[in-house]
Amino acid sequence: MGLVDIQYEEDQTPLDEEEKEGLLLSSVTTRSELNEVEQKNIEEAMRWTIERRKKFTADEILTEKFVRELHRKMLGSVWEWAGRFRQSNKNIGVDRYQIGVELWTLLNDCKFWIDNKSFSEDEIAIRFKHRLVSIHCFANGNGRHSRLVADVIADKIFGREVFTWGESNLIHRGEFRSLYITALQAADKGNYQPLLTFARA
Repeated sequence: MGLVDIQYEEDQTPLDEEEKEGLLLSSVTTRSELNEVEQKNIEEAMRWTIERRKKFTADEILTEKFVRELHRKMLGSVWEWAGRFRQSNKNIGVDRYQIGVELWTLLNDCKFWIDNKSFSEDEIAIRFKHRLVSIHCFANGNGRHSRLVADVIADKIFGREVFTWGESNLIHRGEFRSLYITALQAADKGNYQPLLTFARA
């Protein structure tokens, strides 16, 4: 009997050894299981921001410490490297040696935008989110992390409702993820309106 070519659904795909590097849970073996445990951890981080949101100040939020701590809260029960800047270069993001400098520049730019009312409140949060995900500080989880940071900026700094992000899970392929990627690509070219519209959809 010959080898069988197994066809997996996207979420049933087994994780390879490289994908498991730094994974704290040996019981997780598929993409679906990984998504599930990550989502539980992210929901805990969201609760943490809600519980502490009234105690946060803009000066606390717009720091490297907060950016890293939020990522650790989001994925620290799943990944050993959560909250630590990535140690390798990817096909997206700045050179790993530039992460700290680029993040420092973004944090200071955001403080300037707020102080000078450079953009609308929503646009400040969205611009921050877009730049943060472009820096790609961490090995994984950058999109989800940058969306949650934008929510915290909108809520705590500006007293606005958090973004809806299309009210959809943006991890899985589908119409909403395609719209989101298209909006990010427009922002890459300096047009933030599609991302603003999507975030409040």
